[in-house]
Amino acid sequence: MGDEGVKNEATEIMGLFQVLPRLVVFDLDYTLWPFYCECRSKREMPSLYPHANGILYALKDKGANLAIASRSPTPDIANTFLDKLGIKSMFVAQEIFSSWTHKTEHFQRINRRTGVPYNEMLFFDDEDRNIEAVSKMGVTSILVSNGVNLGALRQGLAKFSQNLDSSERNKQKSHKFSRKSSSSERDQS
Repeated sequence: MGDEGVKNEATEIMGLFQVLPRLVVFDLDYTLWPFYCECRSKREMPSLYPHANGILYALKDKGANLAIASRSPTPDIANTFLDKLGIKSMFVAQEIFSSWTHKTEHFQRINRRTGVPYNEMLFFDDEDRNIEAVSKMGVTSILVSNGVNLGALRQGLAKFSQNLDSSERNKQKSHKFSRKSSSSERDQS
């Protein structure tokens, strides 16, 4: 399936969900493209995973903001590849730096730069440790094994929707509880 076919199918998948993430964040190595930047030369022409381009364009068309969180030790190569692929300008935040924080620092910077709350973000990465750490921040996080694809997009949007629903229910419960406790305090006076 070509980029246009993937984009159309991704758009259909997004149409199944009432609320989309405000920000979708992608790792680079083995998530958007099938290699480690540090093992490549700037002179090479990179390629994305087969579904990546169509998914990126469908998300942009639906109004989602995009960002990058990469622990690559070679940000110069990563930036060159994003330029060569013609997708660098699609991302509102690009946090590409080596780190031992399992991307928590990347997400803190993305949050500061965009103002988007963690619970309104969706993240795709190929490493368990990053998924675990970022999930604890409240970001809906999806582990990908062969790059981002339509199945991962569907899974991510479903999990995002589920997380959003449960946080809304928790807000309603806490609001009901606070009303009950204030009315019982009035009854006791």
